[in-house]
Amino acid sequence: MNKTILITGATSGIGKATAIHFAALGARLILCGRRQERLNQLKEELPTEVHILNFDVRDRTAVFEAIESLPETFEQIDVLINNAGNAHGLDDVIEANLDDWDAMIDGNVKGVMYVTKAVLPLMTKRKSGHIINVGSIAGLEVYPKGNVYCSSKFAINAFTQGLRIDLNPIGIRVGAVHPGLVETEFSEVRFKGDVNRAKSVYNQLDALQAEDIANTIAFMVHAPEHVTIADITILPTAQANASVLNKK
Repeated sequence: MNKTILITGATSGIGKATAIHFAALGARLILCGRRQERLNQLKEELPTEVHILNFDVRDRTAVFEAIESLPETFEQIDVLINNAGNAHGLDDVIEANLDDWDAMIDGNVKGVMYVTKAVLPLMTKRKSGHIINVGSIAGLEVYPKGNVYCSSKFAINAFTQGLRIDLNPIGIRVGAVHPGLVETEFSEVRFKGDVNRAKSVYNQLDALQAEDIANTIAFMVHAPEHVTIADITILPTAQANASVLNKK
């Protein structure tokens, strides 16, 4: 694959699985994340050209400085995969922690917007590129105590649609994948390190794996240039919607 692909949130979960998938195909990768040691380790493990950028998507200055620092050989970004983001807490609006709200809005919404804005000049000058945002079933349906997390993913759904309209005259493809329950570090972060509570989310059902989402993203990227796969919602068979699960 003769493409340069930038992936945010590449140090774990969906981002890491996507990096591994595209590395196996020979794509050049720009891997972004907050954890330098994990980025370094992943770079060593991948059988392809890799450039790492260590920054937090919530830091606007850091985002733009990182993208501007790219060496010439990595400047031609063909695909941007906006994957970074997290859930923090699972509380109703009365009990919710405002720091959790800020973390979700800053990371899930503003972070995606900052990275996209920083990368776009590298695509628009070539009138070519592909942007894939990792959304969520929570961006299509609201579930109990998901209030602000769902709001952040609804925002990304709207931002994706707006990008598709604005970039249509330039020929840049824009799509989103909306996963349901995926077994990653997601719940452990949401429950602030409570491993037992996190494991209970995935007990008694076959949840999606990060590799399932990586395969879906690859399917979107491999579509012919005249084809835009605008939206894919992917659920485990045991999940009917955002809140209905068939646990055995």
